[in-house]
Amino acid sequence: MTLLEFARGPALQVAMIIFVLGATWRFFGALLLPWRLAPAEPRKGALSPIAAAFKGVVVKMWPHKPFQKAGMFTFVNGYILHFGLAIVVFLFAPHILFIKGLTGLSWPALPNNLVYTVGVVTMASLVAGLVHRLRSPVLRLISRFDDYLSWLLTLLPVLTGLLAAAHLGARYETLLAVHILSICTFLIWFPFGKLMHAFMFVFSRAMTGVRMGQRGAEL
Repeated sequence: MTLLEFARGPALQVAMIIFVLGATWRFFGALLLPWRLAPAEPRKGALSPIAAAFKGVVVKMWPHKPFQKAGMFTFVNGYILHFGLAIVVFLFAPHILFIKGLTGLSWPALPNNLVYTVGVVTMASLVAGLVHRLRSPVLRLISRFDDYLSWLLTLLPVLTGLLAAAHLGARYETLLAVHILSICTFLIWFPFGKLMHAFMFVFSRAMTGVRMGQRGAEL
């Protein structure tokens, strides 16, 4: 079995099983948490839990005015990173073919050169985010191993994908195998680290909205 056959076969299959089971476990763990955390009755005029949860998710899409100056880079760079990753993953023709093979679903792809450009911008965003974290005393203080490992495991699929597309550094088959293995590592770590925030942010913001709404606080 060649490295590429191993990456496409057993490695990818095991990684996807761990990803699905781990993400499902985290989802059920979040859904089973008590939504009403305070025993007190809601204040008069408070939003319903559903409305408060929705508001909690939406209002956090942009920083409050007092924090805009200090947090603007983090928010803007975060949007660049997440939209860039979404474009690379879901609008690149080979990725769409892979998804079609798994699910039968397909949609139009963006031109390859455009996706490559977005990939470079996404990688630059990742590097900029790391530099900002290392230069910020507060972010550096609260950063843990998970933050840096999650950063690395996000960078590697983008970097190896660009190298494979450009045929730089090794034979294409080797580069493709390394790219797939980096994705496998990403999928295995995803449910157990901070990468899971890609899904769980909805739950955490909704819970905050419910708690603040019950107290009658302004989000």
